Amino acid sequence: MQEGGDFSTAMAVLASALGCGLLMGIERERRKGDGPFRALAGVRSFALASLSGAAAALIGSMALVAVVGVFIAALAVTAYARDDSGDPGVTTEIALLLAYLIGVLCARDQLVAAALAVAATGLLAARDSLHQFARDWLQPGEVRSGLILAALFLLVAPLVPDAPLWQGLFNPWVVMRLLLVLLVIQSLAHIGRRLLQARQAMALSALASGFVSSTATIASLGMEVREGAAVRPQAGAAVLSCVATMAQIVVVAAAVQPLWLARLWLPALAGGLVAGAWGWWRVRGVPAGPEDGAAARPLLPPDTAMFKLRDAALIAALLTAVQVGVHLLTRWQGDAGMLAGALLAALADVHAAAAALLAQAGPASPSAPAIGQALGAALLVHAGSKSAVALASGGWRYALAVAPGVLAHTLAFVGMLALQ
Repeated sequence: MQEGGDFSTAMAVLASALGCGLLMGIERERRKGDGPFRALAGVRSFALASLSGAAAALIGSMALVAVVGVFIAALAVTAYARDDSGDPGVTTEIALLLAYLIGVLCARDQLVAAALAVAATGLLAARDSLHQFARDWLQPGEVRSGLILAALFLLVAPLVPDAPLWQGLFNPWVVMRLLLVLLVIQSLAHIGRRLLQARQAMALSALASGFVSSTATIASLGMEVREGAAVRPQAGAAVLSCVATMAQIVVVAAAVQPLWLARLWLPALAGGLVAGAWGWWRVRGVPAGPEDGAAARPLLPPDTAMFKLRDAALIAALLTAVQVGVHLLTRWQGDAGMLAGALLAALADVHAAAAALLAQAGPASPSAPAIGQALGAALLVHAGSKSAVALASGGWRYALAVAPGVLAHTLAFVGMLALQ
């Protein structure tokens, strides 16, 4: 029985390795070419390399695995050295060595090996698309932003201490997490605007801009109304940008106090649905073509960075300062001080108010009801602030078209939060 079990296991490993090798080899065979300039390996070479790895691993000798791996690598190096084509690459050579390693991996974990084979084949098959993306679509500013974001995630963030300082008033890791969240949001908004630029989609453009600043989006659309743009679609786009406000409250909660997510996701969803429905109702029927005036203008100038690190750092500092201020007011005046601090913060930025309130305590604490009431009051104050911005930027007709939608989605959030 034991021998039969070992035989069936070995056959399963070899079959998995053969499938992985064939998968990668078929893709390489289609690009191998013909004649004296054809590439190193095709379907048979990849299948044999993967089977060799599985067989070496089944024998159980690590020395044999290493020797065969060196042999495969030597074949790849020799083929590359003898390549007389005008544009020699190393993709096939690296892929052949990877096929061998995948065969070795099949003896340990067939699922991981199969997943790796599929991922590698996908990368090989997407050569033209990846080259076009890297050379033509991706801009230098986006490359620089990506490098900065990767450095912050991989190098800086792991070094930031996760410990409360100043009697719990300040945690460097929370600030770093807020900064990373803001940068990711700006990057996603930038990518969304790049993708939407070709479609001239006014409503979705406003929604993407709202992730940078909903208040600034409302002001920008209002100024276009003063320049002669139609009130109805501009107001609808302004309300649509408030969907980002609801989403960012959830993001801030996840960054500052994740325990609040269970209480806030449903109110945020209700508020976002109301804002989306209201805004789309105002925007629907507006054509999205080159004749749309404001909608036809480019959303982004060429070679724009995905985010502004300085602005994100200032916002993170503002959120932290407001959080510390509200915490001090709460210690001094209790719930009344927390409410006053949140309302003052909401006049400028509702996310700062939300971060400061949610950082006070979790949803199961005795102060949770007061935090919920203060958050609802802060959102109502912020709705009034947005309406005032609409009035100042676009006039009373624009404000009358924007304010009901802003107030309606805010009341949906506050009402759902109160019911919970």
